[in-house]
Amino acid sequence: MDKSNTAIQTELAVSMDKQAVASAFGKAAKHYDKAAAFQRHVGHLLLDKLPHLHAVDNPKEVIDVGCGTGYFSAELLKLGFKVTAADLSAEMLAQAKQRCGDDCRYLHADAENLPVADNSYDLAFSSLALQWCDDLSVPLNELKRVVRPGGMIFFTTLVDGSLDELKKAWSQIDHYQHVNEFKAENEIKVALAQTGLQIDKLIFSPIVTHYQSAVGLMKDLKGIGATHLQHKRQNVLFGRQTLNALEQAYDVYRDENNLLPATYQVCFGVLIND
Repeated sequence: MDKSNTAIQTELAVSMDKQAVASAFGKAAKHYDKAAAFQRHVGHLLLDKLPHLHAVDNPKEVIDVGCGTGYFSAELLKLGFKVTAADLSAEMLAQAKQRCGDDCRYLHADAENLPVADNSYDLAFSSLALQWCDDLSVPLNELKRVVRPGGMIFFTTLVDGSLDELKKAWSQIDHYQHVNEFKAENEIKVALAQTGLQIDKLIFSPIVTHYQSAVGLMKDLKGIGATHLQHKRQNVLFGRQTLNALEQAYDVYRDENNLLPATYQVCFGVLIND
């Protein structure tokens, strides 16, 4: 059944967990770009996989799901696409609107329940947003619904093993969960199979960023709002003693350039909606 195809922000009916995710990213919205070098790198790698469909005389329509501050919505505009920027966080959408102005349409929406008519877009683009969904097949099926037959879906998501150095360092200090868990490679493949979408490309790749200190990494994670944990844990305040212990535990990974690696496992997917 078609859903309302509106360009105006829509009220969300979301779970408490989704509200927590939206709140975490909303708080980070104004300073997100300062800490998002990794996110921009991954998004550009995904952007490079887009086909050259952006002929000036026949502009294609694309929805950018989990658009954040609109960085890639703006990049898609530069390529000549007609863009709808969608995000769970109203604060992120406000930043996207500051960046893109009236050139985009804006949609305050959950990736699992887009208030958009069937077959509305030629392409869907979503970079590092879908990992916050419990079941990856749900948002992918929703993208399948809103993308026209023959259209394409481009997405990235984080995979199990991301930030393993940080996780192991914390394990030397306490038994709390400090690092988000992500889907394993096989779970992602199963979710894709459940959608019936044709896989054009599916690449699993480690991407390493580097920091002077563990605290620098933690600040970036806080800066992009990625500190929300899917599983509840006891609230813990980090004192200087704890942070010093974390630095010592993480320091075993320091490389020949005197930098600390932070390794993300990333899935790049290019899907065709048959």
